[in-house]
Amino acid sequence: MAPATAEGHAPFRGHRTWYRVTGPSGPSSASGASGPSGSGKAPLVVLHGGPGCTHDYVLAFADLAAATGRQVIHYDQLGNGRSTHLPDAGADFWTVGLFLDELDNLLAHLGIAGGYHLLGQSWGGMLGAEHAVRRPTGLRSLVIANSPASMPLWLEAAAGLRAALPAEVEAVLREHEAAGTTDSGEYAEAMRVFYDRHVCRIPWPDEVARTFAAIDADPTVYHTMNGPSEFHVVGTLRDWTIVDRLERIAAPTLIISGRHDEATPEAVRPYADRIPGARWQVFEDSSHMPHVEERAACMSAVGAFLDAHDPAL
Repeated sequence: MAPATAEGHAPFRGHRTWYRVTGPSGPSSASGASGPSGSGKAPLVVLHGGPGCTHDYVLAFADLAAATGRQVIHYDQLGNGRSTHLPDAGADFWTVGLFLDELDNLLAHLGIAGGYHLLGQSWGGMLGAEHAVRRPTGLRSLVIANSPASMPLWLEAAAGLRAALPAEVEAVLREHEAAGTTDSGEYAEAMRVFYDRHVCRIPWPDEVARTFAAIDADPTVYHTMNGPSEFHVVGTLRDWTIVDRLERIAAPTLIISGRHDEATPEAVRPYADRIPGARWQVFEDSSHMPHVEERAACMSAVGAFLDAHDPAL
């Protein structure tokens, strides 16, 4: 039997953060907080990427509710999906600090700030690392999935991956980037060639397609903080780095990435080198989404890691 699910909204600065809890002892109503899981296992909170994506494409991690007997909590970050949209908010509104505060607010609303695991995918891993360097007392473990440790490293890696694209594809990308016409259909077609190599190498499942459709419907956060594509980063995050702060992370940390990932080994390696005791697992048949491309193997690895770092019953 599939685990129970429940949805709700956490009030946040006059707005609302939508969340979904999968697994035991979920919230009894859309407005009620869940508290810790009755299984004795700390819940897992999943941070989606972007910035500007939605929870849909990382829904596979809900598999861990049945596999490990814990709550798995997804949410849409402010400005995205089922949370409050703010298309008129300026660039100074969309900051790393905003999303850190939103995460803290959600943990408190759900009553789990005293004990939880955190998994962040892509931008979500960057956000998770920012959370972890503050050494929150309730953080049991951290999973950083397919995330760069700095945007300059990400851009350097992207340049190398782009150089390996067919010449005509790269020419189209550069032409539209120079002209400021990255919203054209031709640019989107050329962009998809890169995505099919380095973002998701299998036919896109519905949940992945839903996330990309949501970005197209409201690209406010993605365009402001990132840019028009995964490899043309001109937004407010373009100079972001956490490399010089990684030694502060005290929580047990698992790093995962794909062999064909747009988050290349050079962009990921500082996490493995600088976080004390961190372990790094590479999925050989995946790019940026091992949770989709090698779903069973990814869930097995993450589930075992979480089980190893649950609080004593």
